[in-house]
Amino acid sequence: MSKMSELAAEIAELRKCAETIIGIADSFTEMFSGNDEPANAPATESALTLEAVRAVLADKSRNGHTARIRSLLQKYGASRLSEIDPVNYKALLAEAEVLA
Repeated sequence: MSKMSELAAEIAELRKCAETIIGIADSFTEMFSGNDEPANAPATESALTLEAVRAVLADKSRNGHTARIRSLLQKYGASRLSEIDPVNYKALLAEAEVLA
């Protein structure tokens, strides 16, 4: 794996960790705010950008799942990630995460 590929994989992992930490912080805020109303939209959903999804899918592709990534894209009616509606990013990532 080249240095750039390793760096891209590390960046993708950092982004996933950051999204998890933000989600935990939001949960703690809700639990300890004394407010019974849930907070507005969680920050983790707004953090899903084309670049974040691309990083995860690229990492999976480098790990030998290129054909399965292509079939996932086709499932969402696209031949390229940029053609997928951002509303579907969360579902696409959920399906990609189960690739071993």
